Amino acid sequence: MAKPKIKDVPNKLHVKTGDTVYVISGKDKAKTGKVLRVFPKKGKVLVEGINIVKKHLKPNQMNPQGGVVEREAAIFSSKVMLFDEKAGKPTRVGFKFENGKKIRYSKKSGEVI
Repeated sequence: MAKPKIKDVPNKLHVKTGDTVYVISGKDKAKTGKVLRVFPKKGKVLVEGINIVKKHLKPNQMNPQGGVVEREAAIFSSKVMLFDEKAGKPTRVGFKFENGKKIRYSKKSGEVI
């Protein structure tokens, strides 16, 4: 039986698709981008313009020439923080209940996300 590669995958992620996030570690530290996709089972997110990698493509019908393309790769969700537009800084995400609904809010500004 194969050993799982990832040991600590969070049950839920603190960011959602469409959120603006700030990268807190890695080669793209201090950059911001928009979350394009979320992979909750892997604990990763795909962020626009972050973690650019080169991918070699074989020639096919859509791309008869083939070649090397640059695209975003997924990064661990623990490396990103939600970016608060109002405060202009990265912030933690808080959860509270209002009118029977669970809502997310910014810990820095208290603004509902």
